Amino acid sequence: MSRAHSTHREPVITVITFNLERDGGPDEIGRPPARWRYAHQLLKTHRPDVLLRQEMTYSRANGQRRLHDAERLLGMRGFNGAPGSGNNPTGLFVRPDAFDVHQQVDNAPLWRTPPTHIVASLREVPDVPIVMMSWHLAFNSPRGREHETDEILAAADKTSQGMAFLGGGDMNEYPHPAGERVPPIDWTDDGITDRMHVMHRTNRSPDGARISCTYADETLLGAGLHDPARYAAHTLDQPDALCATAGQNKPSQGGPRRIDRVYNDPWLITAVLEVSVIDTPYSDHDGLKVVYSRAGMAEALRRKRAPQAAYNLAF
Repeated sequence: MSRAHSTHREPVITVITFNLERDGGPDEIGRPPARWRYAHQLLKTHRPDVLLRQEMTYSRANGQRRLHDAERLLGMRGFNGAPGSGNNPTGLFVRPDAFDVHQQVDNAPLWRTPPTHIVASLREVPDVPIVMMSWHLAFNSPRGREHETDEILAAADKTSQGMAFLGGGDMNEYPHPAGERVPPIDWTDDGITDRMHVMHRTNRSPDGARISCTYADETLLGAGLHDPARYAAHTLDQPDALCATAGQNKPSQGGPRRIDRVYNDPWLITAVLEVSVIDTPYSDHDGLKVVYSRAGMAEALRRKRAPQAAYNLAF
């Protein structure tokens, strides 16, 4: 797996999605705990321009003090999503010298954990809005994730009006197996003993067998959006982009899986230069890093590039 910080001979835009388990934990002696501090120091070394965060558990407390701690440490502007029924909200950060923010959108009634949803623009292309979303799909319900995916599509439909789309997070389900590096789970394996997890992450097939939930990936790809990790693996010859991001220490749930993913519109995907998984010992999820050509992103936003054809799930 590629762990090195990449260097590129051009200006880049770096996007990271990262689920920091329970926000690193509660405060210790009036400040964020060690796991939170170490995780954010690691994120700082990658200098994200957009950070999609999940499990901002304590970041709304005390006047959003921890959110503002992250802003100062990372040099970014931060937004908290609504807490939802899980009380474990999402968050989103942008670097002010790269993006201007125009609006934060409220999606609270429709999600177990509402996404953090903003409209921003790249400094070089101020007249093209970018829909940005950080999401954490329902951990407990295939039907809930289907509904939430349909809401993502509603936001992504703004691309038909000339907007761009950049979203991602913890999908809590699996990619379609076509073209994947990590093989699908065999739910009949005797080592999979977490029966509650099986119900959270599978559907029943017509023959009665349990099959992995892949609705979110199939639907977003089917609508013409693109997964940068797939693009990097199959177009840029970066197979490690498809490495697992979670489940490394959970054999009873099927083991390592590519749970954390990003999705782009068909123009923006063409600006991707590199995708890598960030080894993150401070959480039960690794970070996913997507690097874009800044000039290429500007061209894509102006639609001066041909859109990428829809992904073929029969790959």
